[in-house]
Amino acid sequence: MTFGEQPAYLRVAGDLRQKIVDGQLPPHTRLPSQARIRQEYGVSDTVALEARKVLMAEGLVEGRSGSGTYVRERPVPRRISRSGYRPTGGATPFRQEQADGEGRGTWESSSEQSDASVAVAERLGIEPGERVMCTRYLYREGGEAMMLSTSWEPLAVTGRTPVMLPEEGPVGGMGVVERMRAIDVIVDNVTEEVGARPGLAEELLVLGGVPGHVVLVVQRTFYASGRPVETADVVIPADRYRVAYHLPVK
Repeated sequence: MTFGEQPAYLRVAGDLRQKIVDGQLPPHTRLPSQARIRQEYGVSDTVALEARKVLMAEGLVEGRSGSGTYVRERPVPRRISRSGYRPTGGATPFRQEQADGEGRGTWESSSEQSDASVAVAERLGIEPGERVMCTRYLYREGGEAMMLSTSWEPLAVTGRTPVMLPEEGPVGGMGVVERMRAIDVIVDNVTEEVGARPGLAEELLVLGGVPGHVVLVVQRTFYASGRPVETADVVIPADRYRVAYHLPVK
C-alpha cells in the first residue's frame, strides 16, 4: 500500500476510522490486532501501534485490560443551551432549560475564598493575590456528569454583602445578573469565548473519558459598566455535547 506524503500511521488510522464511521467495525467490535494491522497494511509494529494510539486519543476505541482494544459506542451529541444572560428571567440558562422541558438535570456546588491567580486577576481586572470567591459546580443529566464550571467573583464587589456566596442567601442560585442587581451592580454585558483542548486528568475523571479526549471550554465574563464582576470556565465533553447559542436580535 502506498501512503504518499502523509505519515503512514495517520493513513492507517484514517482507514480504520472510516471503517468505524461506516459501520464495518461496529461498536463493541474488537479492533484488529497490532499483528493484523501490520500484515494488512504492510507497515511496521511502530506504525500499527501509533495508529491505534490515534484512534484511542480520538475516543473511537478503548483498551480493555487483558482483552484488547474495542470500538466505543458513539454517543449521540446532546445540546447544552447558552443564551448569555437573562435580565428578566432570573434563572440561569441551565436551570431554566431544566424547568422548561423534561429536564433531569441536577447540580452541586461548593464555594471558598481564595487568592486570585495571575490569569484570573487579569480577567477580573484586579491585582494577583486579591481575594475572590471561587465556586465550583458539577452539573449532571440523568445522573451522568455533563459539565463542570469554576467561577470567580472579586470580594471587593461582593464581600460582606448578602450575595457573597453565590448559592446561598435571598437570591442564591439566581445567576450573576440577578445577584448583582440585588446589591445595585447592574450587569450590562457578557462575553463568551469558546475553545477546545484535551481534557485534564481530573476533569476526565469526573466527566468520563480517556486521556486525550477533547473538551470544550467556554470562558465567560460578566461586566457592569465595563468592570468585570464575575468570570468562569465552563468545561463540556466535546464527544457528548454541542453548545447551542440563542442570541436575541436587536
